[in-house]
Amino acid sequence: MIQAGDFRNGITVEIEGKVCQIVEFQHVKPGKGAAFVRTKLKDIINGGVVEKTFRPNEKFPQARIDRNDMQYLYSDGELFHFMDVNNYEQIALNADDIGDSLKFVKENEMCKVCSYNGKVFAVEPPLFVELEITDTEPGFKGDTATGASKPATVETGAVVYVPLFVEQGEKIKIDTRTGEYLSRV
Repeated sequence: MIQAGDFRNGITVEIEGKVCQIVEFQHVKPGKGAAFVRTKLKDIINGGVVEKTFRPNEKFPQARIDRNDMQYLYSDGELFHFMDVNNYEQIALNADDIGDSLKFVKENEMCKVCSYNGKVFAVEPPLFVELEITDTEPGFKGDTATGASKPATVETGAVVYVPLFVEQGEKIKIDTRTGEYLSRV
């Protein structure tokens, strides 16, 4: 059990039957009345964010989120198959559990599969990936000074906006959290 007065960013707790991660917290001591803790909570299962206040002595059970390193094997249309590299156990997840988190992940790459009480609720791709550009418009000499960008399709099928000087066939580095181009490789 963890008290509201001990909340910190990133802690995962069960509140009203929901698994929530503390995004922001603030201890407030008003001039009149009792102190309280103002929080911003993110529901881990469905992604919603809500603001709540608690008395500092309220207690909540701490939720344990398991993050296992697994290798993304392949997709057969409806299911995405992953393998635990330690014991070679395989699991198949449907598109609802995955969302769009695998749009920058190639087959045979490592991901973190997040579960709570044995139920998988999310897949975290690596923070940065290197992918080859399969389709983009050609850049023109002199276009690099404006800082403009153009759409480019990478080998996983996702579209990323890249600077005009980046050509088809080049490998680029992408931040999977934001989907932004970082650099050429």
